[in-house]
Amino acid sequence: MMAKKPPKPAPRRIFQERLKMTALPLYFEGFLLVKRSEYHEYKHYWTELRGTTLFFYTDKKSTIYVDKLDILDLIRLTEQNSAEKTCANFTLVLPKEEVCLKTENTESGEEWRGFILTVKELSVPQHLSLLPGQVIRLHEVLEKEKKRRSEIEQLPGTSVEKQKESIEEHVDALNPMPACFYIVSRKEATEMLEKNPSLGNMILRPGSDSRNYSITIRQETHMPRIKHYKVVSTGENYTIELEKPVTLPSLFNVIDYFVKETGGNLRPFIYSTDNNFGQELNTEGTSKKLKKNPYVA
Repeated sequence: MMAKKPPKPAPRRIFQERLKMTALPLYFEGFLLVKRSEYHEYKHYWTELRGTTLFFYTDKKSTIYVDKLDILDLIRLTEQNSAEKTCANFTLVLPKEEVCLKTENTESGEEWRGFILTVKELSVPQHLSLLPGQVIRLHEVLEKEKKRRSEIEQLPGTSVEKQKESIEEHVDALNPMPACFYIVSRKEATEMLEKNPSLGNMILRPGSDSRNYSITIRQETHMPRIKHYKVVSTGENYTIELEKPVTLPSLFNVIDYFVKETGGNLRPFIYSTDNNFGQELNTEGTSKKLKKNPYVA
């Protein structure tokens, strides 16, 4: 059996953005068909295994994941018989749900099973049909994951079981504000979205009262529509003023909510990832300076 070429890695800028957002090392990546309990059918995701978490992206170039799955509490991995001989089909059995996964081919299925079981069990599975090079990669990941967990355990008051909270706190510490936050008015945000649709279609900005926030989105339906949503700061939480208000613990969660609820149709507007906020953004022959966000490193 000849080894299939591994998927091409994401460009360095995208890799750095994902690393910053997840605060976890990348162990394996590739396309997966995913069916969770709330899905009516399989969804096609570019998937990354970082630490003991699977992050799902709409495509290889997205920097914001649309869903994630912690496999730390995985009970068992069950292989499913499938009429499709060209792909692998297996189920992750977790305490609260069962998640069905399909791979592009049988070989990538063996790799996914290998990496998932390695980080979960902290041992390299012996029953899989893997090439020597793939086994070496599993041993390398095993050592990295052991070291990562050891460092977590050494932190005061932390444990592997609490790593979800640690990740979110780490993300907030690195990025006090989401990358799509700009100090602009409603009119300026609308103009940015209309003139630069390829950069995203959702902006987080200060609210008109200067104490709260607003989300401005541009949706392409029968005709482009601009909508604005108020996000109210309520102590340590943030409430999105919808027909049924939604309260979330951080502005990152607010952005994440809009992305997930639209199945990735809404994407954060990100003009720059390398501190070029002072550069000019051209709109219809004129140029408009973006105000630098003082909260973004």
